[in-house]
Amino acid sequence: MDIAEKLQEELECRVAFEIPVFGGIPVPESRVITWVIMAVVVLGSILLVRKLKKVPTGSQCLLETGIEWMNNFFLEILGPKGKKYLPVLETFLIYIGISNIIGLFGLRPPTKDFGVTATLAVFAISLIQICGMKERGVKGWVHSFVEPMPLMLPMNILEVVIKPLSLCMRLFGNVLGAFVVMELIKMVIPVGIPLVLSFYFDIFDGCIQAYVFVFLTSLFMAEAMGEED
Repeated sequence: MDIAEKLQEELECRVAFEIPVFGGIPVPESRVITWVIMAVVVLGSILLVRKLKKVPTGSQCLLETGIEWMNNFFLEILGPKGKKYLPVLETFLIYIGISNIIGLFGLRPPTKDFGVTATLAVFAISLIQICGMKERGVKGWVHSFVEPMPLMLPMNILEVVIKPLSLCMRLFGNVLGAFVVMELIKMVIPVGIPLVLSFYFDIFDGCIQAYVFVFLTSLFMAEAMGEED
């Protein structure tokens, strides 16, 4: 099988199983893996907060360090008024990060499914617009489409479509690009180097893509919030 056939196979939406109602409802593999990730995150959250101490030790130190880093990261971009949006942004970061590195456990990353990345982008842009309406008010949000001048109305409306598309294509393209690079390397050096680079693409590059996604989302949110009156 050449690289073109492998890429085509990788782009296909894989069906895990069918629900036997209404003639059969296909359930994509990416959705099943997402359920697995959700279960792991929920279970991990319950276990990590079971016996919290006033003076943290061990895993609690790591947990609090991670939460503090995420809080500071987003608040530095959004400011104090962005505190209410921290849970959803941090959930984005955790989900995309785990999705990108889950290939290390022999599972296909959900972010290789264009439908998943497109859905994440739609959620992100919806959050951005809701954030704009909530912080500016509906009148201020509508007025933002004619800033800095009324002639910018078509471009500002078009930007609402371009932003989710750029988020989607950036995440999907980088994850798929890593697959193509790995296949090319395997063709040239089949042993040794591919294993090392697999760890790089699955861990480092996967985490970077999660970081970039939430970074751009929070930047767009800060822009949508505008300045307080």
